[in-house]
Amino acid sequence: MPNHVLLNNQEHQHIKINNQRNERLGDSTWYAPTFVAEFKTVQAHYPIMFQKDPQTGQFCPVVLFGFKHDENLFLSAGQWNASYIPVSIRRLPFYIGFQQKNDNGVAVKERVITIDMDSPRVNTEHGQSLFLPFGGHTDYLDSIANMLEALHHGMQQNGEFVSLLLKHDLLEPITLDIELNDESKHQLIGFYSIDEDKLAQLSHDAMFELHQARFLEPLYMIVASQAQIRKLVEFKNQQLAQAS
Repeated sequence: MPNHVLLNNQEHQHIKINNQRNERLGDSTWYAPTFVAEFKTVQAHYPIMFQKDPQTGQFCPVVLFGFKHDENLFLSAGQWNASYIPVSIRRLPFYIGFQQKNDNGVAVKERVITIDMDSPRVNTEHGQSLFLPFGGHTDYLDSIANMLEALHHGMQQNGEFVSLLLKHDLLEPITLDIELNDESKHQLIGFYSIDEDKLAQLSHDAMFELHQARFLEPLYMIVASQAQIRKLVEFKNQQLAQAS
């Protein structure tokens, strides 16, 4: 279970964050959340899909790293084999928390940074420092704060984006049938993508609405990202060849 605590420069003065990339540090995840403003960058490396929360029914865009649980095909020899790692991965083990604040007699929620103290990245010997000797933030911690802020606003914008996709019935469940070089067959299910036939048939008014909301380009970024599925297949075949 995660152990999230409010980050502060007294209790966490000597904490360091190990930013190496390997399974031992928790990088063996097969997908991660992304957001609209990140699509243009991530689509050059990863397929963008949508996952539906079974409890709430809400859709969230995600990027795929593998074809099954705990499989990250971008990890090899202690390296992440892509020039860009999504914000939702890079910000770990930090999260956005909320605490009550009194603003002129009115109770308001204030965003704060929390840290998962049980993360294998957290230690006192190796990695990035969080605070300067006299208590100020390091550049690294400032970058984490910026990432969390981008993630917070990105998730809010995702809601607006998904609402328009649903309005125009542009999401469809997908099934990917994958055959590898060893003739083994695999099936990827449980994700959603853009219905390209319905996208091609959108009315002028619908296209204009998406354009006005600045969601038309991100929509096509999702479609373009599907080409990256071939990269995952190549990585999987390389993994099989090395194992044999």
